[in-house]
Amino acid sequence: MNSPDSPLPSLATGRTITLASGSAPRLRLLRAAGVEVQARPADLDEAALKRTGQARGDGADAVALALAAAKAGASGEAGWVIGADQLLVCEGAWFDKPADLGEARRHLERLRGRAHVLHTAVVLAHGGRVVWRHVAHPRLVMRAVSDGFVDAYLAAEGEALLASVGAYRLEGLGLQLFSAVRGEHGAILGLPMLPLLGALRQRGLLAV
Repeated sequence: MNSPDSPLPSLATGRTITLASGSAPRLRLLRAAGVEVQARPADLDEAALKRTGQARGDGADAVALALAAAKAGASGEAGWVIGADQLLVCEGAWFDKPADLGEARRHLERLRGRAHVLHTAVVLAHGGRVVWRHVAHPRLVMRAVSDGFVDAYLAAEGEALLASVGAYRLEGLGLQLFSAVRGEHGAILGLPMLPLLGALRQRGLLAV
């Protein structure tokens, strides 16, 4: 048995994994869970890929997975790469990240008083080939918040909301927007952690 002063055993295996995303919440989730990861954002036109998928009639799961795989492939890494993407669907309408605070306000006004689903996709690639994929479906119900609350929330969070699909950040003041949340916290923030950690363990990238 380790003494209270003994160092804890490492949960990683010394093999660095690339996260093909510039998302700070995703990077924090991985590092907090003991995953040795480097961030290398993918350079691709996500909006164009999304429009192509919609034009083909693909569902939200398929489009989110395609975007996650495209990000992993665009990283240029030959080793282990995590790609992720998230789509928000409310009553059949797909939401993008807001372009400005005016659009962020319109997103919040459309979502309030309604339920929506986040289609959160993650893939694991190696040697440029996707070897594992998963989609989580957190469901959130936004309160019928007042106009005054929306004003205060936009003023408090500012342009940080432009990086979030749906124009809210659940890890902060955004939690007050909701009356009900169902799903893993990581999946809501953009990365289904429990399934991903299992996939990493199966491939010897984390201690068993």
